[in-house]
Amino acid sequence: MRADRLVAALLLMQARGRVTAAELAEELEVSVATARRDLEALSAAGVPVYPQAGRGGGWRLLGGARTDLSGLSSSEAQALFLLAGPAAPATPEVRSALRKLLRALPATFREDAEAAASAVVVDPARWGATGKEPPAAVRVLREATVRRRRVRLAYDGRDGRSERLVDPYGLVDPYGLVDKDGVWYLLAGTARGRRTFRVDRITGAEPTEEEFERPDDFAAGSAWQEVVEEMERRRSTVAAIVLIAARFVPILRDRFGRHCEVVGEEEDGRARVRVAAPMAVTLAEQLAGWGARAEVVEPEEVRTELARIGAELVARYAP
Repeated sequence: MRADRLVAALLLMQARGRVTAAELAEELEVSVATARRDLEALSAAGVPVYPQAGRGGGWRLLGGARTDLSGLSSSEAQALFLLAGPAAPATPEVRSALRKLLRALPATFREDAEAAASAVVVDPARWGATGKEPPAAVRVLREATVRRRRVRLAYDGRDGRSERLVDPYGLVDPYGLVDKDGVWYLLAGTARGRRTFRVDRITGAEPTEEEFERPDDFAAGSAWQEVVEEMERRRSTVAAIVLIAARFVPILRDRFGRHCEVVGEEEDGRARVRVAAPMAVTLAEQLAGWGARAEVVEPEEVRTELARIGAELVARYAP
């Protein structure tokens, strides 16, 4: 849009002090003629810009005039660039937005903001894994969420493939999607109420021209928190008490997350830890690899599953 280019041109002159039509054309990826017309339009609109002819000429802001379009304080600018900076390399839209915002900042803020943008590196891949690309449906769902358009989904759920018409309410960010540990989710309204969909299970997403209204009582943060709490409740229906050396507790906590809690200490120095999972067999499978280093005190059903796994391993691998 031309308005975007005019703002970008003004910010570029503010940052550099002088800019030629050729430099502006290269920066904005337009022709030199278009860049020259944009500069003339700024002057005609009353912005104090003027051309200088000859060697070393170009367009300047009259008297070093400045426009702070951001309205941010120094600390706010740093916080924003710390948050958004790590996402910029992989996201052209974020990179472009930060570049424009950086030019809008006063010179005294700009150096700190640039340092903040490069202060944090985000590597989303776990050790031993490669980075994940967002599912193909993400871009379609983003646009539909912003435009408030219903979407026809083809979805591979636990009960097989299905098709349904949904209202993409969204959550957390402006695009209405959630990135949970590399897995994308969509909160949407359906004929049976609000539902949560894993985006990597969406095999087709076709936006329609039907508009929808997001419920007045829909609050993004609290809605996602409800989803998280319900899923975590389902993931912790069976609990076990485990005795383990205190130095291994951080490793156990990394594996079980919020479902690992130290509840006491034994006389021999071992920690008494409560861990939870959806089923007894799941707990046993996760604890079996610890061998004798982890002693399950209760419940009996988990101990029984551990004994079964041990017997199977002995039968398969014993000499």
